[in-house]
Amino acid sequence: MKFTLIAAAALILAGASSASRAENVPGKLRIMTYNVRGGMGMDDKRDYDRASAVIRAHRPDICALQELDSVTGRNGRTYALQEFAERTDMHGTFAKAIDYDGGAYGIGLLYREEPQAVKRIALPGREEARALIVAEFPDYVFMATHFSLTEADQLTSVRIADSLAALYPAKAVYLAGDLNFTPGSEPYKAMRKSFVPLTDTEQPSFPADKPRETLDYIWGYIGGDRYYKVRGNGVIEAPVQSDHRPAFADVTYGDIFRTAPYLQNPTGNGITVTWLTNTPAYSWVEYGTDTARLATARTLVDGQAMAGNELNKIRLSDLEPGKKYYYRIHSREMLYYGGYEKIFGGTAVSPLYSFTLPEADTEDFTAVIFNDLHQYLGTFDALLKVIRDKGVRYDFAVFNGDCIDDPASQQQAVASLSHYTAGIGAENIPVFFLRGNHEIRNAYSIGLRELFDYVGDKTYGAFSWGDTRFVMLDCGEDKPDDHWVYYGLNDFEGLRKDQVGFLQAELSSKVFKKSGKKVLIHHIPIYGSSAEYNPCLELWDPLLKKAPFDVALNAHTHQFAYHPAHSAGNNFPQVVGGGFKPEGATVMVLERRGEAMTLTVYGTRGDEKLKLDL
Repeated sequence: MKFTLIAAAALILAGASSASRAENVPGKLRIMTYNVRGGMGMDDKRDYDRASAVIRAHRPDICALQELDSVTGRNGRTYALQEFAERTDMHGTFAKAIDYDGGAYGIGLLYREEPQAVKRIALPGREEARALIVAEFPDYVFMATHFSLTEADQLTSVRIADSLAALYPAKAVYLAGDLNFTPGSEPYKAMRKSFVPLTDTEQPSFPADKPRETLDYIWGYIGGDRYYKVRGNGVIEAPVQSDHRPAFADVTYGDIFRTAPYLQNPTGNGITVTWLTNTPAYSWVEYGTDTARLATARTLVDGQAMAGNELNKIRLSDLEPGKKYYYRIHSREMLYYGGYEKIFGGTAVSPLYSFTLPEADTEDFTAVIFNDLHQYLGTFDALLKVIRDKGVRYDFAVFNGDCIDDPASQQQAVASLSHYTAGIGAENIPVFFLRGNHEIRNAYSIGLRELFDYVGDKTYGAFSWGDTRFVMLDCGEDKPDDHWVYYGLNDFEGLRKDQVGFLQAELSSKVFKKSGKKVLIHHIPIYGSSAEYNPCLELWDPLLKKAPFDVALNAHTHQFAYHPAHSAGNNFPQVVGGGFKPEGATVMVLERRGEAMTLTVYGTRGDEKLKLDL
């Protein structure tokens, strides 16, 4: 164990920043505050063992201590912090408030993880000077203190604590200690403006034998962009060990933003911005062509703003194609959403991102297409490295099914989705997600609709990227609806029949006929397949065998394949992507330059498996 004595000057330790992640994973802490009265119990006996036993039994990650003697005459020249640290198997820091009886008297901090930096801050106290410890850790800051008995000094101390917390906008900030004020007092109200109580303020902690007053608190600073969720809290029953009882809180904390934003559905002169937060929030988007003059968009449902949710999906409409737009997302934590009261926490604001919608007559573009990743993130990273090494600069990306494997929960789906969107740069590049049969399976399969923004709100549809028309189909599952594994819950026969009508309308539409190039995309191939069950062939072939597509892009088989036009009953070239294993995985790059369109297929080693002029 290591013990630190802080003088008035700050001791600054070397620090390291946390690694960035596609998904911001929350941290967890058990926090405790305990006025130990120097180990002196209600029976006026000094016993470090029994007071330490209370701390040790509850195993906090960090614990603020008040009323500690450091080698004073009255405690037999004992370094009280060391006594507590050794008995709890924690590291410790002591901060002097005043000189006393040949030694010092003040506060302490126990911790399991060594801080990056520690400093002592003087606080006012008319009856005696007070102190505050600021300990900085990689992703949070902890302030331990013991406020004055005087209300005016308490108010000043609150202002000092607020100004100190504001220095760390990118970290969670906690304050804990015996604050000597009660709920509803003026200092409490002042504290409440910038901090949220993480302990139960209705549970008294003083005096220890028969508690009547709440004096001991743990707070979270809400002036930054971090959130706090209390998983449990309370006042520990310890009636003899000190004149105060300890308070604790189990807290989950972290970035308000769980993911970066990702762009979807860039159709109809609009685009959808989607992101998740780690805590219920009220969210909005600022956007515009001029960063100095940004408009605001939010999601309204029947005149009511979406708020108190963790999934945010906001549509930006009436955009001008060909113009570069800038945007940033905002999420303000909602600590309480009541009928007549709303309590907000901190607000997270992203950097500025940008995007451009294509003009109607645009011919040039580059798209990248991934398929059948099955959450093999290493395979995705290898393919991503290939297109970067090749210098491919793409305008949008397509994930052609089975990229999220049998989604059992939102957590599972988001872990993979955020990796894909961060890798592809979806905060600036729009992404289209097509459903494969493995996205249909498991408990969260329908929940994927929350994360995806399908064109036309269907798993099939069509969109134009400038002068090129893309038609997307969804064959559903690869087994009959009455197969035992589906338990009677599927009706893909109906979905496939619906797409017959869609195809008829699409193929006869003016926008399809006038498009310079036409691309068909769907997950399960209907041509060149050896599968016994192929219902989409029977339903769709009468329309597709005459459809003038330039190419069809498929997946599902986990075997790269190229079927030239008319080689397998297909009226157009058909390319099937590979599987998830590195040795067979592929990424497609579709490029159009004027009248020329090419499709290049790469393997994970950068080998060119196909280059097709369309």
